[in-house]
Amino acid sequence: MGKTHFLILLLLLVLQKTDVTAQQILGHRAELGFGLGTFNYTGDLVRTYNLATSKPAATVFFRSNISNVISLRTAITAGKIGASDSVTPIDAFAVKRDASFNLFLFEAAGTFEYHFLDWRDSKRKLRFTPYLFAGAGLFGISGAEKKTAEYSNIQMTIPFGGGMKYVLNPKYYIAFEFGIRKTFFDYLDNVSDGSSAVKNYQYGNSFDYDNYFFTAITLTYTFYDIPCPGSPYR
Repeated sequence: MGKTHFLILLLLLVLQKTDVTAQQILGHRAELGFGLGTFNYTGDLVRTYNLATSKPAATVFFRSNISNVISLRTAITAGKIGASDSVTPIDAFAVKRDASFNLFLFEAAGTFEYHFLDWRDSKRKLRFTPYLFAGAGLFGISGAEKKTAEYSNIQMTIPFGGGMKYVLNPKYYIAFEFGIRKTFFDYLDNVSDGSSAVKNYQYGNSFDYDNYFFTAITLTYTFYDIPCPGSPYR
């Protein structure tokens, strides 16, 4: 058998295995969901998490359950993000600076979830589980006026956090989630390093990256093979 024929055969075997695996995931372990929540930000304008800077955001996601406790989620999240020195001034300097920003942020990310309890066991009456998640993604911003530097509007982010899931019935469950997005970017607020000799007050701490947060309530639908399993909660 020549190398070309061998590679074709190997490719067909891989595709067949991938197709079977995908069918198994879609038949047994696939989930689709959406959520509504808020974006928040920390940086040069807001140093700690502040509910006063909350802005609306939403997410849609697909989840495949690798095991009873491990899941892989891919998600798209988008919404408004912003803050203002005039609304939440951190000191007299911030009042004088009077900086603000209001952006649209779009995020695409993949995360692994770890569930602490075996909540999918139909022999138990357990209806909830706490969970943690972590992964990697990209985010993009629009509406930024580049006052202090040139930069790319697409940046890397590391999402991580946790939440609580609650089973409504075998097909639906809800969750509350709080997630941190660690970035390596200092221009979400368009304020970073600058010369203090120039009294325009448009400078901040270039060694402290901006971060953002997503807090949400989500609803998830689970796909099963037919026949569907009976509810263990009846």
